[in-house]
Amino acid sequence: VAIRWLFGNLTRNLDAVGIDRDFDFLDSPARFQIRDSSFDPDSSIRLLLLNGVKNTLAAALVGIAIAITLGTLIGVARLSSNWVVSKLAQLYVETLRNIPPLVIIVFFGFAVFTFGRFPLFNPANPPGEIRFPGTDSNLLIYSKTRLGIPSIASGDGSGLFWILLVVAFVAAIAVWVWRTRVNIATGEPHRRVLFSLATFIGLGLVAWVALGRPVSGSFPRVSESGRLIEGGIATNDGYVSLTLALALYTASHIAEIVRGSILAVPKGQNEAANALALSGFQRYRFVVLPQAARIALPPIINQFLNLTKNTSLAVAVAYPDVTSL
Repeated sequence: VAIRWLFGNLTRNLDAVGIDRDFDFLDSPARFQIRDSSFDPDSSIRLLLLNGVKNTLAAALVGIAIAITLGTLIGVARLSSNWVVSKLAQLYVETLRNIPPLVIIVFFGFAVFTFGRFPLFNPANPPGEIRFPGTDSNLLIYSKTRLGIPSIASGDGSGLFWILLVVAFVAAIAVWVWRTRVNIATGEPHRRVLFSLATFIGLGLVAWVALGRPVSGSFPRVSESGRLIEGGIATNDGYVSLTLALALYTASHIAEIVRGSILAVPKGQNEAANALALSGFQRYRFVVLPQAARIALPPIINQFLNLTKNTSLAVAVAYPDVTSL
């Protein structure tokens, strides 16, 4: 009843002020440009929002990958027997965890890029370029406003190549399962990673050569006008500021989750691993981390959600995510 009353109240007020209740506005032209994008201002608002979703996912997925990797390493480092490593990890956590993410984003956007020592990007002030050693191909193009990195360019037959690459991945999983069963049945070292990687890379190379090299590297370069980046993946300072800031902030929380989860593993598991003469790396890989992961997974997923929601702070560095569009 309450929901029905609220909905009726909403519709009456919308009708009173003349606001349409349908979604026809999504087909209206957007009438404005997205920063550093090929989006046509005459395209519909629906496509505009889809571009915003794509930008949000680009920041969230890359940020999550950086955060989980860095957070796990720092969480393990906090439990290190090396005093220097442990205190440096603690300093990182206690510093980054207590700074609002917006402050970190603004720091990267202004202190690093806007007022930093990066070059400008115009014909009179060309951007900086870092090349692969011994080649003319750029590894990185950097400036105050734009950055470019290498990517993969697709050619003729690339669709079939990606399908065959998926087949190779499935074959690698099958090899992984086979080596696991061999290890269980005979006690022989499984070497799953080595066999699976060899299968995936070998089949991928065969498909790549057989199809006439349908994919190749695409390297960034400055256009003849001196104002754009051609080839590779071009991004801007807003994306880099947002992604790095959220990744570093979230990693500080993930590090504490990982540390607490490792401490929650029964002490006897560590003692048993030491009794088997496992090295420190083997102890974490085979005994501690698999058990800690079950404890850490739910709160880590919450941190992933927080990182994704915090992408709405992109408006501070003029990055067009879905909320700002």
